[in-house]
Amino acid sequence: MIHKLFYALFALGLFLITGCSNGSESTTVAIDRISAEEVLTLDPNADIFQYDGVIYKTNIDWVEELSLTKDVQIGEIKTINDANADFKDEMANKLPLGAKIFSAKERGDILIVESEGGIIKYLAIVEG
Repeated sequence: MIHKLFYALFALGLFLITGCSNGSESTTVAIDRISAEEVLTLDPNADIFQYDGVIYKTNIDWVEELSLTKDVQIGEIKTINDANADFKDEMANKLPLGAKIFSAKERGDILIVESEGGIIKYLAIVEG
Protein backbone atom coordinates (compact mmCIF):
# COMPACT_ATOMS: atom_id res chain seq x y z
CA MET A 1 0.00 0.00 0.00
CA ILE A 2 2.74 2.47 0.98
CA HIS A 3 4.78 1.49 -2.10
CA LYS A 4 1.83 2.35 -4.34
CA LEU A 5 1.44 5.69 -2.60
CA PHE A 6 5.14 6.52 -3.11
CA TYR A 7 4.87 5.56 -6.80
CA ALA A 8 1.75 7.69 -7.20
CA LEU A 9 3.48 10.65 -5.57
CA PHE A 10 6.55 10.06 -7.71
CA ALA A 11 4.45 10.08 -10.90
CA LEU A 12 2.62 13.20 -9.77
CA GLY A 13 5.94 14.85 -8.94
CA LEU A 14 7.30 14.08 -12.41
CA PHE A 15 4.17 15.55 -13.94
CA LEU A 16 4.37 18.69 -11.82
CA ILE A 17 8.10 19.35 -12.16
CA THR A 18 8.19 19.07 -15.93
CA GLY A 19 8.64 22.62 -17.14
CA CYS A 20 6.33 24.76 -19.19
CA SER A 21 7.16 25.43 -22.81
CA ASN A 22 7.12 28.94 -24.28
CA GLY A 23 8.10 28.54 -27.89
CA SER A 24 11.33 26.56 -28.22
CA GLU A 25 12.45 26.82 -24.58
CA SER A 26 11.53 24.54 -21.73
CA THR A 27 12.46 24.45 -18.07
CA THR A 28 12.82 21.35 -15.90
CA VAL A 29 13.25 21.31 -12.15
CA ALA A 30 14.58 18.13 -10.55
CA ILE A 31 13.86 17.15 -6.96
CA ASP A 32 15.82 14.17 -5.71
CA ARG A 33 15.24 14.10 -1.96
CA ILE A 34 12.12 13.68 0.10
CA SER A 35 11.93 15.28 3.55
CA ALA A 36 11.21 13.62 6.88
CA GLU A 37 8.00 15.65 7.01
CA GLU A 38 6.82 14.16 3.69
CA VAL A 39 7.63 10.60 4.80
CA LEU A 40 5.89 11.07 8.15
CA THR A 41 2.86 12.66 6.50
CA LEU A 42 2.47 9.54 4.34
CA ASP A 43 3.23 7.16 7.23
CA PRO A 44 3.05 8.73 10.72
CA ASN A 45 4.48 5.53 12.26
CA ALA A 46 7.48 5.33 9.92
CA ASP A 47 10.82 4.37 11.48
CA ILE A 48 13.27 6.80 9.85
CA PHE A 49 16.64 8.48 10.25
CA GLN A 50 18.63 11.00 8.24
CA TYR A 51 22.16 10.45 6.96
CA ASP A 52 24.06 12.71 4.56
CA GLY A 53 20.92 14.73 3.83
CA VAL A 54 18.87 11.66 2.84
CA ILE A 55 15.98 10.11 4.78
CA TYR A 56 16.20 6.33 5.28
CA LYS A 57 13.15 4.20 6.14
CA THR A 58 12.79 0.62 7.36
CA ASN A 59 9.99 -1.97 7.26
CA ILE A 60 9.90 -2.14 3.46
CA ASP A 61 9.01 -5.70 2.49
CA TRP A 62 11.30 -6.19 -0.51
CA VAL A 63 14.26 -4.68 1.36
CA GLU A 64 13.70 -7.04 4.31
CA GLU A 65 13.97 -9.99 1.91
CA LEU A 66 17.43 -8.96 0.65
CA SER A 67 20.52 -10.75 1.89
CA LEU A 68 22.97 -7.94 2.66
CA THR A 69 26.40 -7.77 4.26
CA LYS A 70 27.47 -5.06 6.70
CA ASP A 71 30.43 -3.08 5.38
CA VAL A 72 32.12 -0.17 7.18
CA GLN A 73 30.60 1.91 9.95
CA ILE A 74 29.77 5.35 8.53
CA GLY A 75 28.00 6.96 11.48
CA GLU A 76 25.75 6.56 14.49
CA ILE A 77 22.51 7.99 15.79
CA LYS A 78 23.39 11.09 17.80
CA THR A 79 19.97 12.73 18.25
CA ILE A 80 16.40 11.53 18.76
CA ASN A 81 13.54 13.51 17.25
CA ASP A 82 10.10 12.16 18.03
CA ALA A 83 8.44 15.56 18.37
CA ASN A 84 8.54 16.99 14.83
CA ALA A 85 9.74 16.39 11.28
CA ASP A 86 12.71 18.80 11.27
CA PHE A 87 15.51 16.23 10.85
CA LYS A 88 19.27 16.65 10.67
CA ASP A 89 22.00 14.13 9.86
CA GLU A 90 22.39 11.21 12.31
CA MET A 91 18.95 11.95 13.79
CA ALA A 92 16.25 9.28 14.18
CA ASN A 93 12.71 9.08 15.46
CA LYS A 94 12.71 5.49 16.78
CA LEU A 95 16.30 4.22 16.92
CA PRO A 96 18.18 4.60 20.22
CA LEU A 97 21.13 6.91 20.70
CA GLY A 98 24.38 5.24 19.72
CA ALA A 99 22.85 2.88 17.15
CA LYS A 100 25.62 2.23 14.61
CA ILE A 101 25.09 2.96 10.90
CA PHE A 102 26.89 0.79 8.33
CA SER A 103 27.05 0.79 4.55
CA ALA A 104 25.91 -2.37 2.76
CA LYS A 105 28.45 -4.11 0.51
CA GLU A 106 25.83 -5.05 -2.08
CA ARG A 107 23.82 -1.81 -2.41
CA GLY A 108 24.47 1.91 -2.12
CA ASP A 109 20.83 2.87 -1.45
CA ILE A 110 20.46 0.73 1.69
CA LEU A 111 22.12 1.29 5.06
CA ILE A 112 22.31 -1.28 7.84
CA VAL A 113 21.80 -0.21 11.44
CA GLU A 114 23.01 -2.28 14.38
CA SER A 115 20.91 -1.58 17.43
CA GLU A 116 20.60 -3.49 20.70
CA GLY A 117 22.07 -6.60 19.11
CA GLY A 118 19.76 -6.53 16.08
CA ILE A 119 20.31 -5.63 12.45
CA ILE A 120 17.83 -3.34 10.67
CA LYS A 121 17.86 -2.47 6.94
CA TYR A 122 16.94 1.08 5.86
CA LEU A 123 16.23 2.19 2.28
CA ALA A 124 17.08 5.70 1.02
CA ILE A 125 13.82 7.49 0.21
CA VAL A 126 14.42 9.66 -2.85
CA GLU A 127 12.36 11.11 -5.69
CA GLY A 128 13.19 11.21 -9.38
